[in-house]
Amino acid sequence: MPDGIFHFKQFSIRQDKCAMKVGTDAVLLGSWIKLDGTEKNLLDIGTGTGVLALMVAQRSNAMIDAIDVDELAAVQARENADHSKWAERIQIFPLSLQDFIIHQKKKYDHIISNPPYFDQAFKAPEAARNAARHRDVSLNFEEILSGSTRILSDTGKLSVILPFTESDKFLDKAVQLGFHLNRLCNIITRIGKPGKRVLIELGLSAVKSEYSELILKNEDLSHHRDYLELTKEYYPWDYISEE
Repeated sequence: MPDGIFHFKQFSIRQDKCAMKVGTDAVLLGSWIKLDGTEKNLLDIGTGTGVLALMVAQRSNAMIDAIDVDELAAVQARENADHSKWAERIQIFPLSLQDFIIHQKKKYDHIISNPPYFDQAFKAPEAARNAARHRDVSLNFEEILSGSTRILSDTGKLSVILPFTESDKFLDKAVQLGFHLNRLCNIITRIGKPGKRVLIELGLSAVKSEYSELILKNEDLSHHRDYLELTKEYYPWDYISEE
């Protein structure tokens, strides 16, 4: 990225104002989310650069709301949305989820979030980066889940990506709050290595849960065909270097 801009096939992400940059987690979640074309309203919680909002805008005709408590991140997300072909369908709000839902009457067909999760980890000195990475600083799992129950439609879905070590805690809390597991995908960073991330889709109605596994890299560190297939709508593979 010699120009400091992350380029996808149909849009680009400027990230100089954001504490958390575009990473593999967001790309995995945005690529994995199941959209069937009937969605009217989508919500991205903790949008950061706006990358997830733009990814779902590319694959849907929905109106998309995106929120972030970090005002600079919200400014950056708005800038990135404005430079895209979907600007009129994306609204950015510099608000926490707690404040956003106070007066929210809209119901969402899909809520997505790449949430903060390192609640026990050493905290970085930068306040914005802390808020993005540590759930005790700005937003915890229960707040994401309970907030989502208030604004999801009856058939709505909540999709997140989490470290493997945090996924059981999240699922336990989700069940307590009335969610059901729709889909779960274990992310294997490299053949022969243990899983590091988990993609989770929840709903408010009971369905048969689907389980899968996705490998990111081969033993020689080249991208695995699973990862190439999943992200092909977004990544210009002649541009992306090995991570």
